Parts: sequence; structure tokens; C-alpha cells
Amino acid sequence: MATIDLIVLGMLKKESLSAYDIQKLVEYRNISKWVKISTPSIYKKVIQLEEKGLITSHTEKDGKMPEKAVYTLTDAGKEAFEKLMYEISDKPINIFLDFNAVIVNLENMPKESQKECLENIESNMNVLKTYLEENVALKENAPDVPAIGMAVLHQQFLLVQAIEKWIVEVKKGLE
Repeated sequence: MATIDLIVLGMLKKESLSAYDIQKLVEYRNISKWVKISTPSIYKKVIQLEEKGLITSHTEKDGKMPEKAVYTLTDAGKEAFEKLMYEISDKPINIFLDFNAVIVNLENMPKESQKECLENIESNMNVLKTYLEENVALKENAPDVPAIGMAVLHQQFLLVQAIEKWIVEVKKGLE
């Protein structure tokens, strides 16, 4: 099982939700910014988890809205959740940054192109930093945002700051 399993099972551990509600929580909590998870993968995942017997569904209809499947964690799902928590927390930490593919190939580019690639990365890092700053400010005192969610936002912000400093060093090394 993967990280997405843990995200979905964890959300369902708190409450029964539809796939749409899970997707909205993923968006609201900005989970897709630090975990590879997409809307289609959420819908596929709830079907897979139900087939494995880790969640069950029942249909609900709210007023004039169309029927929707609402998912609930089974006992097997609760066990799988706990097992995944330990499995994933016990794995070696890997930080995959897609832009490192550019960094390891900078030497294969002319100096001016190297500089431009680094400036692109730096610009995108600034966009991410601004996004995180706005998110932290927006959610810092929101009662519905758990402290652990804020801890992850702060972690991401610290990583961005570290990468900014690192980019400065890389630029100096290429001069």
C-alpha cells in the first residue's frame, strides 16, 4: 500500500466521507502540495480500498442532490491504517525534488542557460513560498485546522527557505 492509502484511510478514520468530500479535504489541507495525490487517484483509491474490504460504502441522498457513496472504515481498515502508519514512519526518508534532474544536468548546458534554469527554479520557489506564506497566514488561527496540519505547513516553509539559500550557493558556484 502507498501514501495515498494512508491519507484516505486516515480521513475515514475520523469520519465517513464521500470521495468528493475526501478530495475537497485534500485540496483544503493542501495535501497535494507535499504528497503526490490527484483527484482521479482518490476516486480510484476508494474503489480499491472497498474491494479489499478496508472500507464499506452506503448511498446517501441529500435533498435534490444526486445520490453519493459515503465510505466508512471497517475494522480491517482500522488495522491497515495503523499498520501503514508504522510502515511508512519506519521507512528511510526520501526527499524527491523534480528540479534536481535539472541541477545534475546543468553542466551540460551553456553558462547562460544554466543561469536561466536556476532563475526558473528560483522563481518557482518564490511562487511556492508566497503560496505557503498566504496559507500559513490564512490558517494560523483557524479553529478547524489541526495543529499537526500547521506543523506540516511550517515544515514546507522551512524547506523552501533552505532551498532558497541553497540556490544562492549553487549560483555562486557556477559563476
